[in-house]
Amino acid sequence: MPPTWLVSPRRPSYKPGLLRLSWTGSEILPLASMTAFGRASGGDTQLAWAWEVRSVNGRSLEVRVRLPAGLDSLEPATRTAVKDRFRRGNVNCVLTVDKQPGTDSYTVNQALLEHVLGLQQQLGARVSQDPPRIEALLGLRGMVEVAEGALVDPEREGAVLATLGEALESVAAVRLEEGGRLAEVLGGQLERMGALTADAKAAAGAQVPFLKERLRSRVNELLESEASVSEERLVQELAVLATKADVTEELDRLDAHVEAARTLIEAGGTVGRRLDFLCQELNREANTLCSKSAEVTLTRVGLELKAVIEQLREQAQNLE
Repeated sequence: MPPTWLVSPRRPSYKPGLLRLSWTGSEILPLASMTAFGRASGGDTQLAWAWEVRSVNGRSLEVRVRLPAGLDSLEPATRTAVKDRFRRGNVNCVLTVDKQPGTDSYTVNQALLEHVLGLQQQLGARVSQDPPRIEALLGLRGMVEVAEGALVDPEREGAVLATLGEALESVAAVRLEEGGRLAEVLGGQLERMGALTADAKAAAGAQVPFLKERLRSRVNELLESEASVSEERLVQELAVLATKADVTEELDRLDAHVEAARTLIEAGGTVGRRLDFLCQELNREANTLCSKSAEVTLTRVGLELKAVIEQLREQAQNLE
């Protein structure tokens, strides 16, 4: 059974043989690519943060999140925000956080200080009894530490996620812009496929005389052979040659598939998978057309059709 596709709020219907898509509802959605990059930054009096979001092609939606230590609590909300906006693509979200200049506070490692002073007393007369200089003590590794405060509180978490929303909106805008360019490319490829299908129809008509002569020759060979030829065998041979000559069904399906692809692109939305399915159907018909071809011109048209279909499939795989 062919699939029934559902894209809210419109339901396309698919009929085998005709491969026509009809839509209920008048809303037209733009196409979107899956490749984009977005960045947004924010901050408060203590911290500055920035989100970088990269989106590339994917069969489904896969979200990867990289957060600084101590901010793991933001991951569920980050994943939800991405899933609310996109349906396909591999989306990578990276958050970086830095302290604002002049906001660092420092503490002295009391344990290390007591240990150093205790060593001086233990060594006694073997070392200088002059008290250690303050700059020497503070210069010891680990003596001075940066005080770490809580990175996220409810108010700051909301601000960080708001910045993520800005980055995601930027990515969405780029994906739509790229989708518009892809729509133009796809439209041109479908126009080319329509023209090639028309050329194939003309070439199929031109090969009829050639096939008639082949049929006549084959019948004469069978009738003149020394071995007796049954009427059933003769009918079978004629049926094979007649089937080989008829590419009407393949050409009709090519026309229907091209029209269905146009309908998908005009409807917009998340059509990448459905358009990829149509490319498989188009390629199947083009292969059959080439296998049935008995004339060079029709074979050449069929091969060019296959090349354009492959180009269409490559572009369709960029669509959400």
